[in-house]
Amino acid sequence: MFLRLLSDVRWRAANPRWRRMTCSRRSTSSTAEPHPISLPAQAQVVICGGGIVGTSVAYHLSKLGWKDIVLLEQGRLAAGTTRFCAGIVSTARPVSIELKMADYSNKLYQQLEQETGIKTGYMKTGSISLAQTQDRLISLKRIASSLNVMGIPCEIITPKQAAQLHPLINIHDLVGAMYVPGDALVSSADVSLALATAASRNGVQIHERTSVSHVLVQKGRVTGVETDRGQISCQYFVNCAGQWAYELGLSGEEQVSIPVHACEHFYLLTYPLKEPLASSIPTIVDPDGRIYIRSWQGGILSGGFEKNPKPLFTEGRNQLEIQNLQEDWDHFEPLLSALLRRMPGLEALQIMQLVNCPETFTPDMRCIMGESPTVQGYFVLAGMNSAGISYGGGAGKYLAEWMVNGYPSENVWPLDLKRFGTLQSSRTFLRHRVMEVMPLICDLKVPRWDFQTGRQLRTSPLYDRLDAQGARWMEKHGFERVKYFVPPGKDLLDLDQSKTFYKPDWFDIVGSEVKCCKEAVCVIDMSSFTKFEISSTGDQALESLQYLFSNDLDVPVGHVVHTGMLNEKGGYENDCSIARLNKRSFFMISPTDQQVHCWAWLKNRLPSNSSLAMEDVTWKYTALNLIGPRAVDVLSELSYAPITPEHFPSLFCKEMSVGYANGIRVMSITHTGEPGFMLYIPIEYALHVYNEVMNMGQKYGIRNAGYYALRSLRIEKFFAFWGQDLDAFTTPMECGREFQVKLEKGMEFIGQEALLEQKQNGVYKRFTMFILEDHDTDMDLWPWWGEPIFRNGRYVGKTTSSAYSYTLERHVCLGFVQHFDEKTGEELVVTTDFINQGEYEIDIAGQRFQAKAKLYPFSSLFTHRRRKDEMELSGYQRE
Repeated sequence: MFLRLLSDVRWRAANPRWRRMTCSRRSTSSTAEPHPISLPAQAQVVICGGGIVGTSVAYHLSKLGWKDIVLLEQGRLAAGTTRFCAGIVSTARPVSIELKMADYSNKLYQQLEQETGIKTGYMKTGSISLAQTQDRLISLKRIASSLNVMGIPCEIITPKQAAQLHPLINIHDLVGAMYVPGDALVSSADVSLALATAASRNGVQIHERTSVSHVLVQKGRVTGVETDRGQISCQYFVNCAGQWAYELGLSGEEQVSIPVHACEHFYLLTYPLKEPLASSIPTIVDPDGRIYIRSWQGGILSGGFEKNPKPLFTEGRNQLEIQNLQEDWDHFEPLLSALLRRMPGLEALQIMQLVNCPETFTPDMRCIMGESPTVQGYFVLAGMNSAGISYGGGAGKYLAEWMVNGYPSENVWPLDLKRFGTLQSSRTFLRHRVMEVMPLICDLKVPRWDFQTGRQLRTSPLYDRLDAQGARWMEKHGFERVKYFVPPGKDLLDLDQSKTFYKPDWFDIVGSEVKCCKEAVCVIDMSSFTKFEISSTGDQALESLQYLFSNDLDVPVGHVVHTGMLNEKGGYENDCSIARLNKRSFFMISPTDQQVHCWAWLKNRLPSNSSLAMEDVTWKYTALNLIGPRAVDVLSELSYAPITPEHFPSLFCKEMSVGYANGIRVMSITHTGEPGFMLYIPIEYALHVYNEVMNMGQKYGIRNAGYYALRSLRIEKFFAFWGQDLDAFTTPMECGREFQVKLEKGMEFIGQEALLEQKQNGVYKRFTMFILEDHDTDMDLWPWWGEPIFRNGRYVGKTTSSAYSYTLERHVCLGFVQHFDEKTGEELVVTTDFINQGEYEIDIAGQRFQAKAKLYPFSSLFTHRRRKDEMELSGYQRE
């Protein structure tokens, strides 16, 4: 019967009459229409793109009170990728912000027909995600834990229960499944049209058959758009052009880098079954089979994400509307085979059509939203990674809030355009990366997996030297960074392929690196740090930085200050260290992925003054972290200079000679709480200084170490990391970093008012350390991050970081605890007593483990006493 189905497929593809009918349909649909209404000369906002994303942005902007909006679509509304969308609204997402977007979208679509009177095809069917392996089931259990604490009904079910919900599926190879009853199906094009209708009723002007040629920019700000029908002056432009977002970004007077690339995406449509499939039957997601299956007009719609995707439009080809691309049954065959294995009863079912449409993907499988770092007023929402209908409603809401209020209502940093730099916009890079990204949608993603394409893009001068010594690499913002070093004799290939939710094979390797950091001396290459120099001819640099940062930077030359770069709500836009090099010059060190974001933030807020200069010197310096009690011995012997605490106190910076090299910026910080130094080395001296350090350090037991050791050290010392623990919605008061804030430093700074209010009224969440008590490191699932936290049986927050502490011989989790009134759900102030008097559990894939809570700063958990200056360091961490 399998051959019969394939022969039916081959007949349809070869039949001349069927091909003529298809071509006729295509030519008719692309006929141009006249433009009855002229374009306005000006508007507040111009949106380019009339698919689900563009119409959602227009809808939500109009809901927030902005009316002077023009939406332009080069073809017809919803005639692009939206028209071909499978229409599955799924909330089962591993990333918290994506889960929230999908949940909001589902609720929006449910009421949209009532609001607009336009049928959207909304049908609550539920979804069943299948697991063929225990690892897949663990992955589903982790997602289920997140869904349940978000108030989204979800349960892990047996294969037999799955078969009861969907009698057509074959369950012989399943170990379990996840059932989400609230997931739904919609007609994507109709949802888009309903959003457009509602927006139009709220005053939004919509013009089809209108192409944007480029965006007009003056002095770094949007001033208008040029179209094939004339020019429109505007203050804001929103690029929702889908697969054309990349080309549109490059076509402006000032280019905007938007790293997206299209791949072909296949799904088939069938005629109805003999007993037509109920429209309410659950959607099946079979990630191990790489397919999804939903009901469609009594038959099925089934597609998937093959291992060998086909990128397209690399050369930037354009067209007004997306048509069904060429069929490729040979390419689709593995997905077809997976479908028939999962539903063998479909063998005799006739196929109506194989749809091949472009879908747009991003380099990290997360969509792109936010304001351009180079052009103010230029916003982007694109790259939905084949989840446009699930994310469209929520993504449009967050972007509209961002434009109207200056910030969205949730932390969207994982989706922010500024997480990318121009280096991720090479067409070759994007083509190769999306060929990896598309299969990863279905691949099992265990903790700390790494992309394999587009690697060795940014490397330290020490890369080859470290690689030869067994370095295993990960990538951050395009920069290669060492995870750990494999000792001689270990099976490198076996270690690289070891992926698990349990105790990893690198456990002992990292443990030995941590031990060396605590007892001898280690070197970690941390060259990926973002590094800026800010200087002025007068006092402008100091005055500007005092306004932009929460701590007092008016310190003696040579001192290092840990400080937050806060927004108006007191939240962390950046967590950084700033060294005062001289009276008018500052050296700023930030996390790796802050390079674009921090630059844009500062550029937009520093005065336009010719006497004030900011330079990105990230590439000029190699950074070596010399950690451990013998670091002082190594450095003193190499520099012939006194390195005692009296001569080189904590949080101090001075230029020194190391070996033969001059001009090394040495700072007495390690970002771990352990003693040691950071060495910022001009790149031409990097190899020399590294060799000198390693040679001199041999008698002190020196060895290389990587970021996994650093992570273990920083988490056991309760150090927060920006981008994981700290974000734009977290303030210093909420995470015990009041000492990084000088509320009375003599001048106003951004976020000061919000922090004063928190100081007076209290905070509504507290950063807390949890030490797992009944957890077996060898046998139990490990916590990684994102695990729900329960206090006295009630959900109170999620973990943000987790690591095994080799010192405590326990797992340590960091996370935020909130307090809600049990009756009303009202958010309450979180007090020290509330934290200390609770009984806590951490949920790991549905299993709860008891944990002891600690607030920062905490009494020593370790055998040695921590010096006061070490405590001063412990509010800070770079990764």
